[in-house]
Amino acid sequence: MPPVVPPWLEPLLTAQFFTICRSHGDAARSECNMFCLDCHGDAFCFYCRSARHKDHRVIQIRRSSYHDVVRVSEIQKVLDIAGVQTYVINSARVLFLNERPQPKAGKGVAHLCEICGRSLLDPFRFCSLGCKLVGVRRNGNASFSIEGKPNEALMMMDDDQDIPDISTTTSTRRSTSSSNIRRGSQDDEEMHLRGSTQQGIYPATPPPPHSNSRRRKGIPHRAPLKS
Repeated sequence: MPPVVPPWLEPLLTAQFFTICRSHGDAARSECNMFCLDCHGDAFCFYCRSARHKDHRVIQIRRSSYHDVVRVSEIQKVLDIAGVQTYVINSARVLFLNERPQPKAGKGVAHLCEICGRSLLDPFRFCSLGCKLVGVRRNGNASFSIEGKPNEALMMMDDDQDIPDISTTTSTRRSTSSSNIRRGSQDDEEMHLRGSTQQGIYPATPPPPHSNSRRRKGIPHRAPLKS
């Protein structure tokens, strides 16, 4: 019988990601954003994977608003993620590793995380893998095992329209800024075209007649003398 909680899950949730690798700090891809499910040790970088984890099961961690996320396409192969709120970030389905702090939920919130009380956008039970881990151990009515049963999360992922898009990464902000720049250029070009069109429809005001300061004066006319 498989364990209720995989031995690598807690090390994954407590690992420190996006630090600089001690062995490859001068390299271009030195961020520690990978985790080995077979070794379940510390996070490591791209070069460490090639050297030490070549044939291991490795997943890559990403970030959204300074919080660690993992792609559903990677984690659902090794873990049952049923009941965990999912999102779409940069056209990829992801879920958060741990709970995120938030203000107290206001009135009228329909869906809340069973563990931390965070408001959810859809009728899920947990906001993150960390909260599901607490729920599994506390209530026992959830599981991480994908053996012997269909993955409920896979069946819930068929419709993209049911998954909210919270794209807030740096690349999105950069693309938005680029779009604004392009939009501004288009507006300038449109104004320029408008000006050219108006000049074609409405002819320009003709210049005033040239004044000749050297024009000879006419013969003066005097009033007749009174008798």
